[in-house]
Amino acid sequence: MNESPRSIACTLRDAAFASPADALAALHTTAAGLSGAEAARRLAAAGPNDVPRDRRGPLRVLASQLANPLLLLLAATAIASVVLGESTDAIIILVIVALSVGLGFFNEYRSVQIVAELEQRLRRTSLVLRDGTLQPVDSATLVPGDVIALRLGDIVPADARLIDAHDLECDEAALTGEALPAAKRVEPVSGTPGPLELPCCVFSGSIVRAGTARAVVVATGRDTELGKIAARVGARLPETAFQRGLRGVVTLLVRVTGVIVALVIVVNALLHHNVFETALFALAIAVSLTPQLLPAIVTVSLATGARRMAARKVLVKRLVSIEDLGNVEVLFTDKTGTLTLGELTFAESIDAEGKRSLSVLRLGLLACGDTAAGAGLGMTDALDAALRNAPQTAALDLTEFRRLAYLPFDHERRLVSVLGDDGIRGRTLIVKGAPESVLERCAAVPAGLEGVLRERFASGYRVLAVASRAAAGLETLAPADERDLAFAGLLVFADPPKADAGASLDRLAKLGVAVKLVTGDNDLVATRVCAELGVAVTGVLTGAQLQMMDDATLTGALAATTIFARVSPEQKARLVRLQRARDVDVGFLGDGVNDAPALHDADVGISVESAADVARDAAEVVLVTKDLGILADGIVEGRRIFTNTVKYVLMAVSSNFGNMLSSSGASLVLPFLPLLPSQVLLNNLLYDFSEMTIPTDNVDDEQLRRPAHWDTRLIGRFMLAFGPLNALADGAVFAYLVLALHAGPDLFRAGYFAESFVTQTLIVFAIRTRRVPFFRSVPSVWLTASTLGVTAVGLTLTFSPLAPFFGFARLGWAFVPILGAIVAGYTLLVETTKALFFHRAVGPVAPDAAGTGGGTRVTSPT
Repeated sequence: MNESPRSIACTLRDAAFASPADALAALHTTAAGLSGAEAARRLAAAGPNDVPRDRRGPLRVLASQLANPLLLLLAATAIASVVLGESTDAIIILVIVALSVGLGFFNEYRSVQIVAELEQRLRRTSLVLRDGTLQPVDSATLVPGDVIALRLGDIVPADARLIDAHDLECDEAALTGEALPAAKRVEPVSGTPGPLELPCCVFSGSIVRAGTARAVVVATGRDTELGKIAARVGARLPETAFQRGLRGVVTLLVRVTGVIVALVIVVNALLHHNVFETALFALAIAVSLTPQLLPAIVTVSLATGARRMAARKVLVKRLVSIEDLGNVEVLFTDKTGTLTLGELTFAESIDAEGKRSLSVLRLGLLACGDTAAGAGLGMTDALDAALRNAPQTAALDLTEFRRLAYLPFDHERRLVSVLGDDGIRGRTLIVKGAPESVLERCAAVPAGLEGVLRERFASGYRVLAVASRAAAGLETLAPADERDLAFAGLLVFADPPKADAGASLDRLAKLGVAVKLVTGDNDLVATRVCAELGVAVTGVLTGAQLQMMDDATLTGALAATTIFARVSPEQKARLVRLQRARDVDVGFLGDGVNDAPALHDADVGISVESAADVARDAAEVVLVTKDLGILADGIVEGRRIFTNTVKYVLMAVSSNFGNMLSSSGASLVLPFLPLLPSQVLLNNLLYDFSEMTIPTDNVDDEQLRRPAHWDTRLIGRFMLAFGPLNALADGAVFAYLVLALHAGPDLFRAGYFAESFVTQTLIVFAIRTRRVPFFRSVPSVWLTASTLGVTAVGLTLTFSPLAPFFGFARLGWAFVPILGAIVAGYTLLVETTKALFFHRAVGPVAPDAAGTGGGTRVTSPT
């Protein structure tokens, strides 16, 4: 065939109104799917199945930096300065603009590259019929005409028309905003529904909440409904709590800046100061208050954190998810592979009387999903693998058994059934599954079996029950056929706890993370594992009990429950939703298909590289190894990043606010501007340079003990408390310069620049911690070096022959003792205020700066 994929005459609406066979024909495919060669040809023509993402090249990143209104205004100011003959000011302003653009470009482009690297490591796969075989392929390679298989928890990879479906329901909230899953059916639609109201179609980005299906892909990439929406909104992902907090901080600064700048302009106009200089000075003040490098600091922090976490075997799909991981307060996790080794071994098979029995083992093997006689009819799992690897298996002959029908496991029945004939007993139905599910389908339960089960469960073993019955005349299998069974025996498996799991759980507890066990296993097994690991179990609830509880009752029981046993996928998701409704950040760690709904619903979904594709796709954080210790490392890293980000915000807003107060006040009483606009911008640029290493700073232990959130009101109070202290230090140097030295404009500006710059940079060491700096809290080598280095540069500009170039008179060495005294007094004042502020604001045990620990939950009012 020669048609281009984009010219195939079948739109989504055409496919919806056609029968499945007609839709396949229109897409020039069959129910067996495309050949590999044809799929490759269509991919080359249609392009990858990918929605618009941040794939900007360097030129687009640079253009986004140049689009900054403040920078454009500064550039226009520089041009105006040249016209008015102020060439030195113009050069300084243009250098500042160039450096600011360069820093922003470097960090933003670095972020784009890091995200691309992470995406490459975490590619999504889909089950697709290629060359007549169902196989996993990279979802980005799907093309129109591909036939895909959908299962519980799958993220639908493209817009597709159903070929067959069984009780299929899809969560389309991301596309439609509708909270309830939409029921899907194969029949063509009637009437004139909207694009997203086609019940026989599934849409890219929706989630399979129930059932299974096969569907033929109709649209991929930008042609899907999700792709169209993403293109309209610029592919912007939902805003996280971290991003909302940043937006709240920026809003606060804009309001404060607007009020003060307006006041400066009005008062200076009333005093008949030069209009152009006043406007330029007001602009410089506005720029100085704005923490221009906040986006860069955040980007550097997250990018650095992503690399550090990757080195610790933690991968993040989205950089801002790092901070969300640090905020986790309740972690729901499964048991197998997390608390236990996850290496199931067969222990024994016993009959109804508790005696060892090879015949029970044989029945269990015949009910495996991939025995030789039934290859391809089902999927293997860890329990089946343990049966096949048991030493006793070699002595059993399974070749005579002819499998006729197979009913796979699901989380409602908790059973697997096989219909077959071994030529001796005739046609037989074999059922294997959770003991309670098998026993309730048996005609009789052997006496004493309950005690045997309880003893095995209490010893930490996993147990499957096996039963069978004669099935003469039965041709196919349905759940209704699983009845009147004769109990055969039990299959017992061992899965010992991990040696280091107890230490990992203890570490998470010290980080303020409450761990709750969510398992499909028996409650006695889970309780035994917790006991062996030293975990205090405060309460246990089973799936059957959850089913009987309404949301209000279950919500009230969450805090007092440690283990949730025998739970279904939907119950896992329900637990997550109700826990989040209590205003608690929830993480969910899982790796199976049945974990996908809960992973989607958690604040942070966490999976592992070896997990089922649907689980890994649903997660935002992926662990290379399923290890709670590694997860704890990730949580600590998230908190470290957030803490260092907040440090920059607090230091920038307090010192810049203080400088703005003093500069604005001085401009009202002096016959000249206290600093030229270029000098204000130079001060701000040098200060920001010194703070670029904040992402590398050390973090005090108490700052990592509890999760934290943005608190705009606390940041505002911090600014109002510490900003005036900076203004007091400025006032002291004003008095010395005017009263003692009778300084003219150039000397005044030199002295003021030197003092304000030194106090602004060196005070970083005090504000970065609640402890006594250096003695009880040591800053990182990089932060120390950058701060001291930039401080030396700033002083050089006023004490060296370079001073006149920047509009300063050269300061004499007699100024050094005065400067030292002001810095010492300011530091003492800050330390005293710091102790009082944090004691009153967040309590004696709450953490540094933004409340990053000590038991106080800090929330943003935005």
